[in-house]
Amino acid sequence: MSKYKALWEYVQGTGCPSLKLTFAEIQEIAGVRIDHSFLNYKKELNEYGYQVGKISMKE
Repeated sequence: MSKYKALWEYVQGTGCPSLKLTFAEIQEIAGVRIDHSFLNYKKELNEYGYQVGKISMKE
């Protein structure tokens, strides 16, 4: 089971075609700290019908 499963289910549950979340929001929803491994896990979102777009440390 992925450590980001709660996040992926949240995104899918919104039903929104596009969603923008802050790092703090992602950590709160997922219940884990965001680290560099997120870049490897982000492709799991494809299984839920979504994809991670731009990741910005500035926004």
